[in-house]
Formats: sequence, C-alpha cells, structure tokens
Amino acid sequence: MKKQTDFSVVEEILHKTKEEVANMHPINILLAGKTGVGKSTLINNVFRERLAATGVGKPVTQHLRRISKEHIPIVLYDTKGLELKEETQQTVKKEIFDTIKKRKELGVKEAIHVAYYCINANSSRIEQMEIDMIRELSAHVPVIIVLTQSMGEPAKEFKSYIENLNLNVVSVINVMAEDFRITDELSIPAFGLNELIQTTFEIIPEETKEAFNNAQQVDIALKAKSARNWAVKYIVSSFGIGFVPIPFSDASLLVPMQIGLLAHITAIFGISMDKATITSLVAAIGGTGGATFAGRYIVSNIVKFIPGAGTIAGGIISGTTASMMTTALAMSYIEVLAVIAKGEKDGKYPDLKNIETLMREKFEERLKKGGKEKSIDSLSDIQTEDPQPKSKKKWWQRKK
Repeated sequence: MKKQTDFSVVEEILHKTKEEVANMHPINILLAGKTGVGKSTLINNVFRERLAATGVGKPVTQHLRRISKEHIPIVLYDTKGLELKEETQQTVKKEIFDTIKKRKELGVKEAIHVAYYCINANSSRIEQMEIDMIRELSAHVPVIIVLTQSMGEPAKEFKSYIENLNLNVVSVINVMAEDFRITDELSIPAFGLNELIQTTFEIIPEETKEAFNNAQQVDIALKAKSARNWAVKYIVSSFGIGFVPIPFSDASLLVPMQIGLLAHITAIFGISMDKATITSLVAAIGGTGGATFAGRYIVSNIVKFIPGAGTIAGGIISGTTASMMTTALAMSYIEVLAVIAKGEKDGKYPDLKNIETLMREKFEERLKKGGKEKSIDSLSDIQTEDPQPKSKKKWWQRKK
C-alpha cells in the first residue's frame, strides 16, 4: 500500500517559504528613460509574473510610480515625462532626486539600489538632457544603461558611442528583451538579459541578492548556484565540524532543520511552488503520515544507498551519514527546482505526475555518490541535466 504524504510537512514548507520571502531584504530598482523605449517589455521579461503588467502601481509623485507585487521582494520606481518639454523635464528630475534622497534617509532597506536608464537603440541618439540626467543619477546610485531593441551593427556602434562619452556608469548593455519577429520564418532571438542580470547581481548590496534572485527569471543557473552555496554553509553550520552522532530514536530532530533548508531554497528560486508540487517532492523522499520527513523512514530505508554507511550500528546514525543525507536532499532538490524554473520561464511547467519520480531518482543518485555537490553553472548544464529516466520517454512525458 502506498504511504500517504504528511501534509503537515507540506504546509510547514509552504508556510516557512512565505516567511523566508517576507524576511528578504527587498531590491529597489529605478527605471528611467523616455516613454516608449521598452521599459515595460524589459521588466516583464526580466522579472517573473510579468511584473510591469500585473504588479500594483502606486503614484509616488506626479511623474514617478511605485510598482510592487505581493510575495515578490522587489520594488520598481518607474519614471515618466522625460520626453516632455524642458520645464516638465526639470520637474521630473526634481521628483526623482527627491525620492532617491528620501529613500536613502530611510535606510539601506528602502534605498534605491540600482537604476536602469533605458534608451531605444534604434534611435541611435541620446539627447544632452539625458546625458546630464545620467551624470546626475550616477552620483547617487549605480546606473546601468540599457539599450533596448538592439538590432544589428547600428546598435553596437551606438553602444560604443555612449561608452566614449565617459559617463560614470556601471555598464552599457545591448538588449533585445524578447524575440523580434521579422517574418513567419525569421526572427531575431532575445539576448542581453543574462548580462543585465549578472551585472546587476555583482553591484547590488549583499543583503539584497537573495531577493533579486527570487524576483529575476532569466538566469536559472544563478539561482541554482546561490542556493547551492547557501545550502552548503547551512549544512556545515547545522551539523558542526565534528558531525555529532544522532540516536536513531531522535531521527525526527532532522525534520525542522530540513524543512527550513527546503523552504529557504524554494524562496531563493522564487518559482510558483504550490501544495501539489511540494507534496510530490516530499512524497518522493519518504514523507509519510506515520513517520517523519527525512527522519526514521529515510534513515531505515535509504541509508542502504550510501556507500560505506552500512547498518545503523547500536541505534546511532553517524553525523557524517546524517549530513550526507541532508546534502543529497538539498542538492537534488535544487536540481529539480532548476528544471521546474526553466520550464516555468519557457511556459512549459513540468507535469506534476512525474515530479515525484524525478525527485526520487535525483535523490537516490546523489546518495549513491555520497551526496557530493554537483555544479550547475549555466543554462546548458541545466538542459543537459534534464533527467533521463530508464524508460525511453523523457521524464515529463511519462504517465503513472
């Protein structure tokens, strides 16, 4: 008989994930540029849940709007009116710099952390007003100039021209935020978003990086890398250098720590993890109504996969074995979330019927290898890491 999943564990993971996101230090980004340069298109493709389209916009000033969405730890400050007459431009600039000053006075958590100044590369033109604006902005916040709709050599030449202006900016980046369709058979693929994500990640304050990772949907490998780095530090600090042995009767002590571990990883990825998905993942590694998650059931049934672990001598689980199991749990979970995140980004959310199989296969594979960390450093790694089950069909095509 198939064991039932412990829904209290599932609910706890979901609850703690929400707590983790709520406790994240939000990332605050200023969007500047003339109307029609593609700011909304950029944001909808960089950040999850089409933030510019579905987020709540509240006016901060006449020409500045605050965009946010519940459960996504990011705030966007979108400007408008820079294309209007000079008198209005001066009003817009004053509103922007007053807002930057006020946010900074409220502390690091509320301050503007980075500004994206967007210019349509097709125009191949930057006005003196914009040059002055960028110079003033860069004196207060890091500025990345984003050249939207960058097509062909003219866009590259325009980038070189702006770079030669020697503005005090972090970078000038050519971007095509989404595929540009020319004919039914021909289109220019999107590019530049990964560079924008990586550049932003490098310059924002350390305490905002998890929030930025949660909100961005472009660089899945960056999410995986950040989650892996955090998990390794967490496991080492939780088990201690000496890997203290744990009595088998107290195997349930692993449960709260591992629930917190999975919740934090889920929060870093920032994907649409619902109860059904978590249930499938928990069921894959033995979360049952009559036992404890990754506790006695896992120890008694999965310890056999760990090379050299043997039996549980004297009713004691070695600290090394417990750490190995927890590491395997974290790393296989990260692999699965990377696949789910990539599918979600591409609009192809994996079939939940096969999530359990995927998680079980990855978990057991890592246990057999001793729970060693496996690097996911690029999207190509994630693509080649897509699980190939023993059957000929791919895992998302299989039916139970």
